[in-house]
Amino acid sequence: MAVVDSAPSLEILVRGPEGFTIWTGPPFSHGQPGVKLERVPCTNAKFTEDGSRLMVMKSDSVISIYDTNTLKEIRSFEISSIAAATLSPCGTYLQTFQKSTTPQEKNVILWRTDTGDAVHHLFQKNMTKTTWPTIRFSGDEAVACRLATNEIQFFDSSDFSKGIVYRLRIAGVAALELSKAPGSHVAAFVPESKGIPASVQIFACEKVLQSQPVARRSFFRCSTVQLSWNCGSTSLLVVVQSDVDKTNQSYYGESKLNYLTTDGTHEGLVPLRKEGPIHDVQWSYSGSEFAVVYGFMPAKATVFDRKCNPLLELATGPYNTIRWNPKGRFLCLAGFGNLPGNMAFWDTKEKKQLGTTKAECSVTSEWSPDGCYFMTATTAPRLQVDNGIKIFHYNGSLYFKKMFDKLYQADWKPQSPDLFGEISELIKSIESLKVDATRVHGQSSKPSNAATKIMSANPPAQKPAAYRPPHAKNVAAVQAELFGGSPTEEMSKTALRNKKRRDKQREKKAADAASSPSGT
Repeated sequence: MAVVDSAPSLEILVRGPEGFTIWTGPPFSHGQPGVKLERVPCTNAKFTEDGSRLMVMKSDSVISIYDTNTLKEIRSFEISSIAAATLSPCGTYLQTFQKSTTPQEKNVILWRTDTGDAVHHLFQKNMTKTTWPTIRFSGDEAVACRLATNEIQFFDSSDFSKGIVYRLRIAGVAALELSKAPGSHVAAFVPESKGIPASVQIFACEKVLQSQPVARRSFFRCSTVQLSWNCGSTSLLVVVQSDVDKTNQSYYGESKLNYLTTDGTHEGLVPLRKEGPIHDVQWSYSGSEFAVVYGFMPAKATVFDRKCNPLLELATGPYNTIRWNPKGRFLCLAGFGNLPGNMAFWDTKEKKQLGTTKAECSVTSEWSPDGCYFMTATTAPRLQVDNGIKIFHYNGSLYFKKMFDKLYQADWKPQSPDLFGEISELIKSIESLKVDATRVHGQSSKPSNAATKIMSANPPAQKPAAYRPPHAKNVAAVQAELFGGSPTEEMSKTALRNKKRRDKQREKKAADAASSPSGT
């Protein structure tokens, strides 16, 4: 493992209306990020999964490929009527989708980024979440496959001129998920049909091993599924969602979490201790445990091992998001979307909560590749106001904040966590930087002590509290129960006086009852 001194610097892609730029850090010098690449006009930008390449879509139907180490443009493609584009995990191939009018017009093209040559053409009528990208790659690009009618088609990822090398026949298959690292298995989803239950099946990617599925799970009342492989391709989590809740407890249907392994040792439901929907589920970087946020609000969060045994019960509160640190030790439990933005940071090794904070109206959130920082962003078009970026330390303390008139995107550059040192050593280095910064700040703030004393001697007058109608007196307590925290509003003087009077009357009655003779 690389030591801290030789670790690469962190980088952040920030995109606004005028284009994107690349920041360096954190840590930032003088509290502000450095700029590695000045603003480049574009309509979209995205890193590859390994962070080696950057795809930039420009407004004039031009796609440029950048080397992220040098930030130099290495290839440019001019494609008319382009609707979507994506890079393969290592940046070897560019896949584009164009609007098509006839089946004879092959509108999905696979290009090699090093030569600029088109290596494969095919037709796809429309583009949906389940059908795009059309050609799926494993994390190391060793396996490439495509979903077709009643079958999964496999290609030679090093030579697409061979066309389809073999087919895996699965009647009614509607979605697939290829394992990433390594690309040894593929999961296929078959929806309900004519009284036959829906199913998820796992097949080996090698042709000689595809005669029978290595694992299978069937379930009724299933509309859609979310498939999530662990690192190592040994286990699969399946979130089964139905549009209708037979118990009438939820307007949004019901969901269940299923767990399958490629060796067939476990096929069944994950034992959750609270009824309600599955809000989020995520594997740790090691692939040896996973975390789930589930249940009606206030939601519950639990960490499980690969045998579905609970390892750690996290906080209960207004949460719907799990973000696991790339180093596997820290975890952020958050409530975004229509929730107030509470965040709780946990140390899963020590099994303790490190801190809590808030990031209201966050649209995106993710850990830095070294596992020391957590970034949230409020972006357009989801939210048109209060756009900005917040970066927190691993324990939830705010490190950096910057507001924008309009912000479209804020992403860490993907890098392998193995390039960075042990998380404990990284934390020590961050703490030393914070101590040095505090000393410098303390020296510069000494002359202001007299002004501080004057301010404390004349505290500002308190504003009168707003009127609260009688029916709203318990609102703070109800909100505290649902959204976490404690009621912060103090009782008025009249309410406090009445409460004391009632308490005295209650004590007096109890004393009279105790002193009176029995039987009277």
